[in-house]
Amino acid sequence: MWKQFLSKFPRKSSKSEANSDSLSPSHSISDGASLSSTIQRSSSGNIASSKSSSSVKRMSSSIFPSSLVAGIEPLLPFKDVSNAEKSNLFISKLNLCCVIFEFSDLNKNTSEKDIKHQTLVDLVEYVHSGPPRFTEPMIAASCKMFAFNLFRVFPPNCRSNKGTGENEEDEPMFDPAWSHLQIVYDLLLQFIVSASLDAKVAKKYIDHSFILNLLDLFDSEDPRERECLKTVLHRVYGKFMVHRPFIRKTASNIFFRFIFETQRHNGIAELLEVFGSVISGFALPLKEEHKIFLWRALIPLHKPKTVGIYLQQLTYCVTQFIEKEPKLASTVILGLLKYWPVTNSQKEVMFLGEVEEILESINVTEFQKCMVPLFQRIGYCLNSSHFQVAERALFLWNNDHIMGLVSQNRHVLAPLIIPSLERNARSHWNQAVQNITFNVKKMLLEMDEELVLACKRKFEEEEGKKPAVEEKRRMTWEQLEKAASSFHPVTGRTAVLVTPFSAPIVATLT
Repeated sequence: MWKQFLSKFPRKSSKSEANSDSLSPSHSISDGASLSSTIQRSSSGNIASSKSSSSVKRMSSSIFPSSLVAGIEPLLPFKDVSNAEKSNLFISKLNLCCVIFEFSDLNKNTSEKDIKHQTLVDLVEYVHSGPPRFTEPMIAASCKMFAFNLFRVFPPNCRSNKGTGENEEDEPMFDPAWSHLQIVYDLLLQFIVSASLDAKVAKKYIDHSFILNLLDLFDSEDPRERECLKTVLHRVYGKFMVHRPFIRKTASNIFFRFIFETQRHNGIAELLEVFGSVISGFALPLKEEHKIFLWRALIPLHKPKTVGIYLQQLTYCVTQFIEKEPKLASTVILGLLKYWPVTNSQKEVMFLGEVEEILESINVTEFQKCMVPLFQRIGYCLNSSHFQVAERALFLWNNDHIMGLVSQNRHVLAPLIIPSLERNARSHWNQAVQNITFNVKKMLLEMDEELVLACKRKFEEEEGKKPAVEEKRRMTWEQLEKAASSFHPVTGRTAVLVTPFSAPIVATLT
Protein backbone atom coordinates (compact mmCIF):
# COMPACT_ATOMS: atom_id res chain seq x y z
CA MET A 1 0.00 0.00 0.00
CA TRP A 2 2.87 2.36 0.79
CA LYS A 3 4.41 1.68 -2.60
CA GLN A 4 1.12 2.51 -4.31
CA PHE A 5 0.89 5.81 -2.52
CA LEU A 6 4.55 6.75 -2.91
CA SER A 7 4.30 6.18 -6.65
CA LYS A 8 1.90 9.13 -6.89
CA PHE A 9 4.58 11.66 -5.91
CA PRO A 10 8.11 12.40 -7.13
CA ARG A 11 10.83 12.18 -4.50
CA LYS A 12 12.65 15.29 -5.67
CA SER A 13 11.71 18.41 -7.53
CA SER A 14 13.98 18.80 -10.51
CA LYS A 15 13.64 20.67 -13.74
CA SER A 16 14.01 17.54 -15.82
CA GLU A 17 11.20 15.77 -13.98
CA ALA A 18 8.92 18.77 -14.22
CA ASN A 19 9.51 18.96 -17.94
CA SER A 20 8.48 15.35 -18.30
CA ASP A 21 5.12 15.94 -16.59
CA SER A 22 2.30 15.63 -19.08
CA LEU A 23 -1.31 16.65 -18.72
CA SER A 24 -3.04 13.41 -17.94
CA PRO A 25 -6.79 12.87 -17.89
CA SER A 26 -8.53 13.29 -14.58
CA HIS A 27 -8.43 10.35 -12.22
CA SER A 28 -10.37 9.77 -9.06
CA ILE A 29 -10.52 7.37 -6.19
CA SER A 30 -13.93 6.38 -4.97
CA ASP A 31 -13.13 5.93 -1.31
CA GLY A 32 -9.72 7.54 -0.90
CA ALA A 33 -8.22 4.27 0.33
CA SER A 34 -4.73 5.00 -0.94
CA LEU A 35 -4.53 8.31 0.83
CA SER A 36 -6.35 7.29 3.98
CA SER A 37 -3.96 4.40 4.53
CA THR A 38 -1.14 6.90 5.02
CA ILE A 39 -3.01 9.54 6.95
CA GLN A 40 -3.27 8.87 10.67
CA ARG A 41 -6.38 10.28 12.20
CA SER A 42 -5.95 12.45 15.25
CA SER A 43 -7.59 11.51 18.52
CA SER A 44 -9.89 14.47 18.25
CA GLY A 45 -11.62 13.14 15.12
CA ASN A 46 -11.80 14.87 11.74
CA ILE A 47 -9.31 17.60 10.88
CA ALA A 48 -11.18 20.80 10.02
CA SER A 49 -9.84 23.33 7.56
CA SER A 50 -10.07 26.00 10.23
CA LYS A 51 -7.40 24.43 12.44
CA SER A 52 -4.31 26.42 13.10
CA SER A 53 -1.22 25.93 10.96
CA SER A 54 0.69 24.77 14.05
CA SER A 55 -1.56 21.77 14.54
CA VAL A 56 -1.29 20.90 10.86
CA LYS A 57 2.48 21.12 11.12
CA ARG A 58 2.53 18.72 14.12
CA MET A 59 0.59 16.14 12.11
CA SER A 60 2.58 16.55 8.90
CA SER A 61 5.45 14.31 9.94
CA SER A 62 3.15 11.39 10.62
CA ILE A 63 0.88 12.00 7.65
CA PHE A 64 3.49 12.73 4.96
CA PRO A 65 7.08 11.64 5.63
CA SER A 66 9.64 14.25 4.70
CA SER A 67 10.97 12.09 1.87
CA LEU A 68 7.54 11.72 0.37
CA VAL A 69 7.00 14.89 -1.60
CA ALA A 70 9.76 16.92 -3.23
CA GLY A 71 12.00 16.58 -0.20
CA ILE A 72 9.80 18.90 1.90
CA GLU A 73 6.67 18.43 3.98
CA PRO A 74 3.66 19.69 1.91
CA LEU A 75 1.65 20.81 4.94
CA LEU A 76 4.19 23.38 6.06
CA PRO A 77 3.03 27.00 5.74
CA PHE A 78 4.90 29.12 3.21
CA LYS A 79 5.93 31.55 5.94
CA ASP A 80 7.85 28.80 7.74
CA VAL A 81 10.26 28.07 4.87
CA SER A 82 12.96 30.16 3.26
CA ASN A 83 12.44 31.89 -0.05
CA ALA A 84 14.74 29.38 -1.74
CA GLU A 85 12.52 26.50 -0.60
CA LYS A 86 9.17 28.08 -1.42
CA SER A 87 9.17 26.83 -4.99
CA ASN A 88 9.76 23.25 -3.78
CA LEU A 89 7.01 23.63 -1.19
CA PHE A 90 4.71 25.01 -3.90
CA ILE A 91 5.33 21.94 -6.08
CA SER A 92 4.94 19.65 -3.09
CA LYS A 93 1.52 21.11 -2.26
CA LEU A 94 0.45 20.86 -5.91
CA ASN A 95 1.38 17.17 -6.00
CA LEU A 96 -0.62 16.60 -2.84
CA CYS A 97 -3.68 18.20 -4.50
CA CYS A 98 -3.49 15.82 -7.45
CA VAL A 99 -5.34 13.20 -5.39
CA ILE A 100 -9.05 13.25 -6.28
CA PHE A 101 -11.85 12.28 -3.91
CA GLU A 102 -15.41 11.13 -4.43
CA PHE A 103 -17.88 13.69 -3.04
CA SER A 104 -21.12 11.79 -3.49
CA ASP A 105 -20.76 10.62 0.10
CA LEU A 106 -19.86 13.60 2.29
CA ASN A 107 -19.01 11.37 5.26
CA LYS A 108 -16.13 9.61 3.51
CA ASN A 109 -12.54 10.79 3.88
CA THR A 110 -13.51 14.00 5.62
CA SER A 111 -10.06 14.47 7.19
CA GLU A 112 -8.28 13.98 3.89
CA LYS A 113 -10.66 16.33 2.11
CA ASP A 114 -10.09 19.00 4.75
CA ILE A 115 -6.32 18.68 4.36
CA LYS A 116 -6.59 19.08 0.60
CA HIS A 117 -8.97 22.02 1.02
CA GLN A 118 -6.54 23.82 3.33
CA THR A 119 -3.64 23.09 0.98
CA LEU A 120 -5.54 24.59 -1.95
CA VAL A 121 -6.28 27.68 0.11
CA ASP A 122 -2.58 28.01 0.94
CA LEU A 123 -1.71 27.81 -2.76
CA VAL A 124 -4.22 30.50 -3.66
CA GLU A 125 -2.88 32.84 -0.99
CA TYR A 126 0.70 32.25 -2.13
CA VAL A 127 -0.06 32.94 -5.80
CA HIS A 128 -2.13 35.99 -4.85
CA SER A 129 0.78 37.37 -2.84
CA GLY A 130 2.83 37.62 -6.03
CA PRO A 131 5.87 35.32 -5.95
CA PRO A 132 9.03 36.58 -7.69
CA ARG A 133 8.69 34.28 -10.70
CA PHE A 134 7.08 30.97 -11.61
CA THR A 135 9.79 28.57 -12.67
CA GLU A 136 9.16 26.01 -15.38
CA PRO A 137 8.82 23.12 -12.87
CA MET A 138 6.25 25.19 -10.95
CA ILE A 139 4.28 25.86 -14.16
CA ALA A 140 4.38 22.21 -15.18
CA ALA A 141 3.22 21.04 -11.75
CA SER A 142 0.44 23.65 -11.71
CA CYS A 143 -0.94 22.61 -15.11
CA LYS A 144 -0.75 18.97 -14.09
CA MET A 145 -2.78 19.66 -10.94
CA PHE A 146 -5.36 21.69 -12.90
CA ALA A 147 -5.75 18.86 -15.39
CA PHE A 148 -6.19 16.22 -12.67
CA ASN A 149 -8.85 18.21 -10.81
CA LEU A 150 -10.79 19.94 -13.60
CA PHE A 151 -10.65 17.87 -16.77
CA ARG A 152 -13.26 15.14 -16.50
CA VAL A 153 -16.02 13.52 -18.48
CA PHE A 154 -19.49 14.46 -17.32
CA PRO A 155 -21.80 11.55 -16.49
CA PRO A 156 -24.62 11.03 -19.01
CA ASN A 157 -27.28 11.77 -16.40
CA CYS A 158 -25.64 15.15 -15.67
CA ARG A 159 -25.69 16.34 -19.28
CA SER A 160 -28.51 18.14 -21.06
CA ASN A 161 -29.96 15.02 -22.67
CA LYS A 162 -33.32 16.37 -23.63
CA GLY A 163 -34.37 19.23 -25.84
CA THR A 164 -36.07 21.87 -23.74
CA GLY A 165 -37.82 25.03 -24.75
CA GLU A 166 -36.35 28.41 -24.10
CA ASN A 167 -38.83 29.15 -21.33
CA GLU A 168 -38.46 25.87 -19.45
CA GLU A 169 -36.60 26.60 -16.25
CA ASP A 170 -34.98 23.36 -15.12
CA GLU A 171 -33.46 23.18 -11.69
CA PRO A 172 -29.69 23.68 -12.03
CA MET A 173 -27.54 20.73 -11.03
CA PHE A 174 -24.71 21.54 -8.64
CA ASP A 175 -21.49 19.54 -8.53
CA PRO A 176 -20.99 18.05 -5.03
CA ALA A 177 -17.23 18.59 -5.40
CA TRP A 178 -17.65 22.34 -5.87
CA SER A 179 -16.06 23.13 -2.49
CA HIS A 180 -12.75 21.97 -3.99
CA LEU A 181 -13.39 22.86 -7.63
CA GLN A 182 -14.10 26.49 -6.75
CA ILE A 183 -10.69 26.88 -5.11
CA VAL A 184 -8.97 25.15 -8.03
CA TYR A 185 -10.66 27.57 -10.46
CA ASP A 186 -9.66 30.49 -8.24
CA LEU A 187 -6.08 29.22 -8.24
CA LEU A 188 -6.13 28.79 -12.03
CA LEU A 189 -7.39 32.33 -12.50
CA GLN A 190 -4.84 33.82 -10.10
CA PHE A 191 -2.13 31.76 -11.78
CA ILE A 192 -2.98 33.02 -15.29
CA VAL A 193 -3.32 36.69 -14.39
CA SER A 194 -0.23 36.70 -12.20
CA ALA A 195 2.58 38.97 -13.37
CA SER A 196 4.97 36.24 -12.22
CA LEU A 197 3.80 33.94 -15.04
CA ASP A 198 5.84 34.14 -18.24
CA ALA A 199 3.46 33.43 -21.14
CA LYS A 200 6.32 32.28 -23.38
CA VAL A 201 7.17 29.51 -20.93
CA ALA A 202 3.60 28.72 -19.90
CA LYS A 203 2.38 28.19 -23.47
CA LYS A 204 4.33 24.90 -23.51
CA TYR A 205 1.97 23.55 -20.85
CA ILE A 206 -1.18 25.60 -21.46
CA ASP A 207 -1.25 24.21 -24.98
CA HIS A 208 -3.95 23.22 -27.47
CA SER A 209 -4.80 20.07 -25.53
CA PHE A 210 -5.21 22.04 -22.31
CA ILE A 211 -7.44 24.63 -24.00
CA LEU A 212 -9.53 21.97 -25.74
CA ASN A 213 -10.24 20.26 -22.43
CA LEU A 214 -10.98 23.63 -20.84
CA LEU A 215 -13.57 24.46 -23.52
CA ASP A 216 -15.19 21.04 -23.12
CA LEU A 217 -15.96 21.95 -19.51
CA PHE A 218 -18.43 24.61 -20.69
CA ASP A 219 -20.98 21.80 -21.03
CA SER A 220 -21.08 21.49 -17.25
CA GLU A 221 -24.53 21.47 -15.66
CA ASP A 222 -23.27 23.59 -12.77
CA PRO A 223 -23.82 27.31 -13.57
CA ARG A 224 -21.16 28.28 -11.02
CA GLU A 225 -18.54 26.32 -12.92
CA ARG A 226 -19.54 27.86 -16.25
CA GLU A 227 -19.27 31.32 -14.71
CA CYS A 228 -15.72 30.57 -13.55
CA LEU A 229 -14.82 29.10 -16.93
CA LYS A 230 -16.04 32.24 -18.66
CA THR A 231 -13.62 34.39 -16.68
CA VAL A 232 -10.73 31.93 -17.08
CA LEU A 233 -11.17 31.63 -20.84
CA HIS A 234 -11.28 35.39 -21.24
CA ARG A 235 -7.98 35.71 -19.34
CA VAL A 236 -6.36 32.88 -21.32
CA TYR A 237 -7.43 34.55 -24.58
CA GLY A 238 -5.94 37.84 -23.43
CA LYS A 239 -2.63 36.45 -22.15
CA PHE A 240 -1.78 33.83 -24.78
CA MET A 241 -2.03 35.57 -28.13
CA VAL A 242 -0.56 32.56 -29.90
CA HIS A 243 -3.61 30.49 -28.92
CA ARG A 244 -6.27 32.96 -30.05
CA PRO A 245 -6.92 31.44 -33.52
CA PHE A 246 -7.20 27.98 -31.97
CA ILE A 247 -9.66 29.19 -29.33
CA ARG A 248 -11.85 30.80 -32.01
CA LYS A 249 -11.72 27.68 -34.17
CA THR A 250 -12.54 25.32 -31.31
CA ALA A 251 -15.43 27.49 -30.13
CA SER A 252 -16.75 27.57 -33.70
CA ASN A 253 -16.68 23.77 -33.77
CA ILE A 254 -18.68 23.70 -30.54
CA PHE A 255 -21.26 26.01 -32.12
CA PHE A 256 -21.40 23.89 -35.31
CA ARG A 257 -21.95 20.69 -33.34
CA PHE A 258 -24.66 22.37 -31.31
CA ILE A 259 -26.47 23.85 -34.34
CA PHE A 260 -26.32 21.01 -36.83
CA GLU A 261 -25.99 17.88 -34.68
CA THR A 262 -27.00 17.82 -31.04
CA GLN A 263 -28.78 21.13 -30.29
CA ARG A 264 -27.79 20.35 -26.69
CA HIS A 265 -25.14 22.31 -24.83
CA ASN A 266 -25.14 24.08 -21.49
CA GLY A 267 -22.52 26.75 -22.10
CA ILE A 268 -23.50 28.50 -25.33
CA ALA A 269 -24.51 31.69 -23.50
CA GLU A 270 -21.23 31.84 -21.58
CA LEU A 271 -19.14 31.21 -24.72
CA LEU A 272 -21.02 33.95 -26.56
CA GLU A 273 -20.46 36.33 -23.66
CA VAL A 274 -16.71 35.75 -23.95
CA PHE A 275 -16.86 36.26 -27.70
CA GLY A 276 -18.74 39.52 -27.23
CA SER A 277 -15.59 40.93 -25.63
CA VAL A 278 -13.40 39.26 -28.25
CA ILE A 279 -15.36 40.74 -31.16
CA SER A 280 -15.27 44.22 -29.65
CA GLY A 281 -11.47 43.99 -29.78
CA PHE A 282 -11.22 42.99 -33.46
CA ALA A 283 -9.03 45.33 -35.50
CA LEU A 284 -10.35 47.10 -38.59
CA PRO A 285 -10.80 46.21 -41.36
CA LEU A 286 -12.28 42.89 -40.27
CA LYS A 287 -10.46 39.79 -41.43
CA GLU A 288 -12.26 37.37 -43.71
CA GLU A 289 -11.95 34.75 -40.97
CA HIS A 290 -14.03 36.92 -38.63
CA LYS A 291 -16.74 37.51 -41.24
CA ILE A 292 -16.95 33.77 -41.90
CA PHE A 293 -17.46 33.26 -38.16
CA LEU A 294 -20.42 35.65 -38.35
CA TRP A 295 -21.97 33.99 -41.41
CA ARG A 296 -21.38 30.35 -40.51
CA ALA A 297 -21.68 30.37 -36.72
CA LEU A 298 -23.46 33.40 -35.26
CA ILE A 299 -26.30 33.72 -37.77
CA PRO A 300 -27.10 29.97 -37.81
CA LEU A 301 -27.21 30.07 -34.01
CA HIS A 302 -30.68 31.61 -34.48
CA LYS A 303 -31.91 28.24 -35.76
CA PRO A 304 -32.14 26.10 -32.55
CA LYS A 305 -35.40 26.26 -30.66
CA THR A 306 -33.53 27.05 -27.43
CA VAL A 307 -32.23 30.33 -28.85
CA GLY A 308 -34.03 32.25 -26.11
CA ILE A 309 -31.49 31.02 -23.55
CA TYR A 310 -28.60 32.83 -25.24
CA LEU A 311 -30.31 35.37 -27.50
CA GLN A 312 -29.16 38.38 -25.46
CA GLN A 313 -25.49 37.40 -25.79
CA LEU A 314 -25.96 36.44 -29.45
CA THR A 315 -27.57 39.77 -30.30
CA TYR A 316 -24.70 41.60 -28.63
CA CYS A 317 -22.15 39.69 -30.72
CA VAL A 318 -24.04 40.42 -33.93
CA THR A 319 -24.43 44.12 -33.19
CA GLN A 320 -20.71 44.32 -32.36
CA PHE A 321 -19.96 43.09 -35.88
CA ILE A 322 -22.30 45.68 -37.39
CA GLU A 323 -20.72 48.47 -35.37
CA LYS A 324 -17.32 47.37 -36.62
CA GLU A 325 -18.46 47.13 -40.24
CA PRO A 326 -21.89 48.64 -41.05
CA LYS A 327 -21.96 46.95 -44.46
CA LEU A 328 -22.72 43.66 -42.69
CA ALA A 329 -26.15 44.86 -41.52
CA SER A 330 -28.04 43.82 -44.66
CA THR A 331 -26.33 40.42 -44.64
CA VAL A 332 -27.34 39.84 -41.03
CA ILE A 333 -30.98 40.78 -41.67
CA LEU A 334 -31.20 38.51 -44.72
CA GLY A 335 -29.69 35.75 -42.58
CA LEU A 336 -32.35 36.31 -39.91
CA LEU A 337 -35.06 36.06 -42.57
CA LYS A 338 -33.58 32.74 -43.67
CA TYR A 339 -34.05 31.29 -40.18
CA TRP A 340 -37.26 33.17 -39.35
CA PRO A 341 -39.64 31.03 -37.26
CA VAL A 342 -43.07 30.46 -38.75
CA THR A 343 -44.63 28.21 -36.09
CA ASN A 344 -42.98 29.49 -32.89
CA SER A 345 -44.62 32.75 -31.82
CA GLN A 346 -42.36 33.38 -28.82
CA LYS A 347 -39.29 32.99 -30.99
CA GLU A 348 -40.84 35.31 -33.58
CA VAL A 349 -41.23 38.02 -30.93
CA MET A 350 -37.52 37.64 -30.10
CA PHE A 351 -36.56 37.97 -33.76
CA LEU A 352 -38.58 41.17 -34.09
CA GLY A 353 -36.74 42.61 -31.09
CA GLU A 354 -33.37 41.76 -32.61
CA VAL A 355 -34.40 43.22 -35.97
CA GLU A 356 -35.30 46.49 -34.26
CA GLU A 357 -31.92 46.61 -32.54
CA ILE A 358 -30.13 46.06 -35.87
CA LEU A 359 -32.26 48.62 -37.69
CA GLU A 360 -31.32 51.24 -35.11
CA SER A 361 -27.73 51.18 -36.38
CA ILE A 362 -28.29 50.51 -40.10
CA ASN A 363 -27.67 53.14 -42.76
CA VAL A 364 -29.95 53.92 -45.70
CA THR A 365 -27.82 52.14 -48.30
CA GLU A 366 -27.76 48.83 -46.41
CA PHE A 367 -31.42 49.21 -45.49
CA GLN A 368 -32.44 49.44 -49.13
CA LYS A 369 -30.70 46.12 -49.87
CA CYS A 370 -32.98 44.19 -47.53
CA MET A 371 -36.07 46.35 -46.97
CA VAL A 372 -38.43 44.56 -49.40
CA PRO A 373 -38.13 41.00 -48.01
CA LEU A 374 -37.89 42.39 -44.48
CA PHE A 375 -41.13 44.37 -44.66
CA GLN A 376 -42.89 41.55 -46.44
CA ARG A 377 -42.12 39.45 -43.38
CA ILE A 378 -43.13 42.28 -41.04
CA GLY A 379 -46.43 42.50 -42.96
CA TYR A 380 -47.08 38.82 -42.19
CA CYS A 381 -46.25 39.48 -38.54
CA LEU A 382 -48.75 42.36 -38.42
CA ASN A 383 -51.53 39.94 -39.38
CA SER A 384 -50.42 37.21 -36.97
CA SER A 385 -53.24 35.67 -34.97
CA HIS A 386 -50.89 35.69 -31.96
CA PHE A 387 -51.48 39.14 -30.48
CA GLN A 388 -47.94 39.43 -29.01
CA VAL A 389 -46.37 38.99 -32.45
CA ALA A 390 -48.72 41.54 -33.99
CA GLU A 391 -48.11 44.03 -31.16
CA ARG A 392 -44.34 43.64 -31.36
CA ALA A 393 -44.40 44.26 -35.11
CA LEU A 394 -46.55 47.37 -34.64
CA PHE A 395 -44.20 48.72 -31.95
CA LEU A 396 -41.47 49.04 -34.60
CA TRP A 397 -43.17 52.26 -35.69
CA ASN A 398 -42.47 53.81 -32.29
CA ASN A 399 -38.76 53.87 -33.18
CA ASP A 400 -37.80 57.24 -34.66
CA HIS A 401 -34.88 55.87 -36.67
CA ILE A 402 -37.04 53.17 -38.25
CA MET A 403 -39.73 55.72 -39.04
CA GLY A 404 -37.08 57.86 -40.73
CA LEU A 405 -35.99 54.91 -42.90
CA VAL A 406 -39.61 54.14 -43.78
CA SER A 407 -40.25 57.78 -44.64
CA GLN A 408 -37.30 57.90 -47.05
CA ASN A 409 -38.48 54.72 -48.78
CA ARG A 410 -42.24 55.08 -48.33
CA HIS A 411 -43.08 54.64 -52.03
CA VAL A 412 -41.68 51.11 -51.86
CA LEU A 413 -42.72 50.15 -48.34
CA ALA A 414 -46.21 51.63 -48.07
CA PRO A 415 -47.73 49.18 -50.64
CA LEU A 416 -46.29 46.32 -48.56
CA ILE A 417 -47.58 47.55 -45.19
CA ILE A 418 -50.92 49.29 -45.84
CA PRO A 419 -52.78 46.06 -46.83
CA SER A 420 -51.70 44.39 -43.58
CA LEU A 421 -52.78 47.40 -41.53
CA GLU A 422 -56.18 47.47 -43.26
CA ARG A 423 -56.75 43.77 -42.55
CA ASN A 424 -55.90 44.32 -38.89
CA ALA A 425 -58.24 47.30 -38.62
CA ARG A 426 -61.11 45.32 -40.14
CA SER A 427 -60.84 41.85 -38.72
CA HIS A 428 -58.18 41.30 -36.03
CA TRP A 429 -59.68 39.67 -32.97
CA ASN A 430 -57.55 41.57 -30.39
CA GLN A 431 -58.79 45.04 -29.50
CA ALA A 432 -55.34 46.24 -28.38
CA VAL A 433 -53.86 45.28 -31.75
CA GLN A 434 -56.64 47.18 -33.51
CA ASN A 435 -55.99 50.30 -31.41
CA ILE A 436 -52.25 50.26 -32.15
CA THR A 437 -53.02 49.66 -35.82
CA PHE A 438 -55.13 52.83 -35.96
CA ASN A 439 -52.28 54.78 -34.37
CA VAL A 440 -49.78 53.49 -36.95
CA LYS A 441 -52.19 54.34 -39.78
CA LYS A 442 -52.48 57.85 -38.38
CA MET A 443 -48.69 58.21 -38.34
CA LEU A 444 -48.46 57.08 -41.96
CA LEU A 445 -51.24 59.46 -43.01
CA GLU A 446 -49.30 62.33 -41.46
CA MET A 447 -46.21 61.18 -43.35
CA ASP A 448 -47.83 61.01 -46.83
CA GLU A 449 -51.62 61.08 -46.90
CA GLU A 450 -51.94 60.87 -50.68
CA LEU A 451 -49.74 57.77 -50.91
CA VAL A 452 -51.56 56.03 -48.07
CA LEU A 453 -54.97 56.71 -49.60
CA ALA A 454 -53.76 55.45 -52.99
CA CYS A 455 -52.52 52.23 -51.39
CA LYS A 456 -55.80 51.87 -49.54
CA ARG A 457 -57.80 52.26 -52.78
CA LYS A 458 -55.65 49.66 -54.49
CA PHE A 459 -56.14 47.30 -51.59
CA GLU A 460 -59.93 47.78 -51.73
CA GLU A 461 -59.90 47.09 -55.46
CA GLU A 462 -58.01 43.86 -54.93
CA GLU A 463 -60.37 42.89 -52.15
CA GLY A 464 -63.31 43.59 -54.47
CA LYS A 465 -61.86 41.25 -57.08
CA LYS A 466 -61.43 38.43 -54.61
CA PRO A 467 -64.98 36.99 -54.93
CA ALA A 468 -64.58 36.75 -58.70
CA VAL A 469 -61.16 35.12 -58.38
CA GLU A 470 -62.47 32.64 -55.83
CA GLU A 471 -65.44 31.81 -58.06
CA LYS A 472 -63.13 31.23 -61.02
CA ARG A 473 -60.97 28.95 -58.89
CA ARG A 474 -64.02 26.99 -57.76
CA MET A 475 -65.25 26.49 -61.33
CA THR A 476 -61.80 25.35 -62.42
CA TRP A 477 -61.76 22.71 -59.72
CA GLU A 478 -65.25 21.52 -60.71
CA GLN A 479 -64.12 21.10 -64.33
CA LEU A 480 -61.12 19.11 -63.20
CA GLU A 481 -63.33 16.86 -61.05
CA LYS A 482 -65.71 16.22 -63.97
CA ALA A 483 -62.85 15.43 -66.31
CA ALA A 484 -61.38 13.06 -63.76
CA SER A 485 -64.68 11.27 -63.26
CA SER A 486 -65.02 10.59 -67.02
CA PHE A 487 -61.94 8.38 -66.98
CA HIS A 488 -62.61 4.81 -65.91
CA PRO A 489 -59.89 3.21 -63.85
CA VAL A 490 -58.07 0.25 -65.39
CA THR A 491 -59.20 -2.96 -63.72
CA GLY A 492 -58.63 -6.62 -64.17
CA ARG A 493 -56.31 -7.73 -66.97
CA THR A 494 -56.95 -4.86 -69.38
CA ALA A 495 -53.99 -4.25 -71.67
CA VAL A 496 -52.45 -0.81 -71.42
CA LEU A 497 -50.24 0.74 -74.07
CA VAL A 498 -47.20 2.37 -72.52
CA THR A 499 -45.26 4.77 -74.73
CA PRO A 500 -41.51 4.34 -74.24
CA PHE A 501 -39.76 7.59 -73.32
CA SER A 502 -36.20 6.33 -73.35
CA ALA A 503 -35.83 6.11 -77.14
CA PRO A 504 -36.22 9.86 -77.84
CA ILE A 505 -33.91 10.68 -74.99
CA VAL A 506 -31.20 8.39 -76.31
CA ALA A 507 -31.64 9.76 -79.80
CA THR A 508 -31.28 13.28 -78.48
CA LEU A 509 -28.15 12.41 -76.60
CA THR A 510 -26.57 10.73 -79.64
